[in-house]
Amino acid sequence: MTILVTGGLGYIGSHTVVELLNNNFDVVIVDDLSNTEKFILKNIEEISGKKPFFYPFDLRRKELLYQVFEAHDISACINFAAFKAVGESQEKPLDYYENNLFCLINILQEFKTRNISNFIFSSSCTVYGQADKQPIDENTPLKTPESSYGKTKQMGEEILKDFALAYKKKVSLLRYFNPIGAHPSAKLGELPLGIPNNLVPFVTQTAAGIRKELSIWGNDYPTEDGTAIRDYIYVVDLAKAHVKALQKLIEEKSETLIDIYNLGTGKGSSVLEVVNAFERANKVKVPYKICERRAGDITIAYADASKAEKELNWKAETSLEEALRTTWEWQKYLETREN
Repeated sequence: MTILVTGGLGYIGSHTVVELLNNNFDVVIVDDLSNTEKFILKNIEEISGKKPFFYPFDLRRKELLYQVFEAHDISACINFAAFKAVGESQEKPLDYYENNLFCLINILQEFKTRNISNFIFSSSCTVYGQADKQPIDENTPLKTPESSYGKTKQMGEEILKDFALAYKKKVSLLRYFNPIGAHPSAKLGELPLGIPNNLVPFVTQTAAGIRKELSIWGNDYPTEDGTAIRDYIYVVDLAKAHVKALQKLIEEKSETLIDIYNLGTGKGSSVLEVVNAFERANKVKVPYKICERRAGDITIAYADASKAEKELNWKAETSLEEALRTTWEWQKYLETREN
């Protein structure tokens, strides 16, 4: 069975491609390389021992997407293709709406035309905003996200619900919490281009001396140590959830299905807890300074992922410290590549 993975050379996409190949799926990757590098493809081959098909183009180019569907008998899609920097999305909202939504719609048009079902969407816990209670389950009311990025995820979910109901398709909406870590081989990991937007790669680059110090945005939140709390999930655990979700869609007998799953550990960790865990796991220091809160940051968010455990037979298994250890190994690998 052939699976189209859009954004398949990105952070979560590349790990998911490895898990798909390990489970004997054939994989077709489309990635415009706007947020990754070509060496990731070679590393996927080295880890899995298998070579996915790869097409380097922007999914807004309908004629090229058409050619991919003509060349391969695609049975499902896992869609990671999206701009994802929250701050940048506030500065360039039209770019985010155009890229994140048009790419999705173009793929769905091919699915409709060719009568293909089985679509997995890379969504986000940002669709919940600052939830009124913790942990957050799938029935938690959605709030308008603070960022244009978050709004594109919420709109993407609505598009897919309408798509499934109107055309009798099966879709799975996976709401990630905060992915961290790298592949155990240290050959895949988060590859931020420029200054990192996420906490853990900034911690790693600070420990490596690439950044002078880590900025912690606010220590006056109503939490135990004053810093914001998130649910940090190991990226390989997250990738495995995509395979489980795909297998469920394939096995589902009904024509129409809309699955929604939170993917997290069920445990919140503060920013300072993450910094301290990184230092313990890797025996390195991370210099940091406390700054003013960032606009739009929420206080706390962690998942109730019991639905995924019950229906997909999946749960996050990797500790915070182990995930952070792999991140440091990945950073050291990147430094050997540059030298």
